[in-house]
Amino acid sequence: MKILYLVRHAKSSWKYSGLDDFERPLNKRGRKNAPFMGGVLKKRGALPDLVLSSPATRAAMTARIIAAGVNYPLEDIIYTESMYGTGERGMIAIIKQMDDEISKLMLVGHNPGMTSLANAMGNDPVSNIPTSGIYCVHLEIPSWEMIRDRCGKTEFFEYPKKYAS
Repeated sequence: MKILYLVRHAKSSWKYSGLDDFERPLNKRGRKNAPFMGGVLKKRGALPDLVLSSPATRAAMTARIIAAGVNYPLEDIIYTESMYGTGERGMIAIIKQMDDEISKLMLVGHNPGMTSLANAMGNDPVSNIPTSGIYCVHLEIPSWEMIRDRCGKTEFFEYPKKYAS
């Protein structure tokens, strides 16, 4: 069995109009929510074997913050150009290439691809993975090459507003 964590990057800033989309950093809310969600994952005992992230600034920042929150080595994060701007099928192609020694894979990326992938894999559909949202699915497959639609069961869906008081 494999575990897949789908993490949508934290809230990004539109403050600097001259920045390219790829370069947008996290805003204040994103810098607050990402470590909070890292703590939520830590309490759940979530520790990925591998973290793959889009290299876009907002995703890379989120990946580092979440990784630090679960004590994943920051130097082991892999930034994959193909995760920026890809959709569900592109992410599935990336997943299929994973070494089967990896049991727990975390992808940090963008919508609409993250939500589409969550809905393709899990049994509990979501309308949207919000910024800093994390969707975890247990995949009933022995090998990443065997990933296919509806091969998993939703383990949890966490997001910051779930904890707002």
